[in-house]
Amino acid sequence: MAMVDTDTVESRTVVTFDYTAFLAESCKKKWSFIDAIYSVIPLFGFVINSQINKDKKAEDRLRDLALQILSTQISDENNIARLIRLAKQQKITHLRVCLPYALNASQLSSIEKECPSAQLQQQDEFLDVNIH
Repeated sequence: MAMVDTDTVESRTVVTFDYTAFLAESCKKKWSFIDAIYSVIPLFGFVINSQINKDKKAEDRLRDLALQILSTQISDENNIARLIRLAKQQKITHLRVCLPYALNASQLSSIEKECPSAQLQQQDEFLDVNIH
């Protein structure tokens, strides 16, 4: 399965992000100085890349930005909150995140606090996010 995929469900486009694949790919990634800055100051990377990637599809931009901005050095809930904000910036309104495990209530609450415009629904290892 690709890290990011698009599907149509009930006449809406759902972008699927495989967080497990992201974690595996991140472990193999060789970090540059700029990558380290992107992970500490995520907006910096987004601003630089926003002009470059206008020709790509939203899901491809989401994948590229996620690889730059998400970090294995921070918690999963912080990464998912960042991912939701990135999806919103890319005008993605329906996001499905495939996780290596089901999130607990505390983690879901933390994500909801960080992303009040997102409606979360979890089923096992899948987190469905409607972004308003």
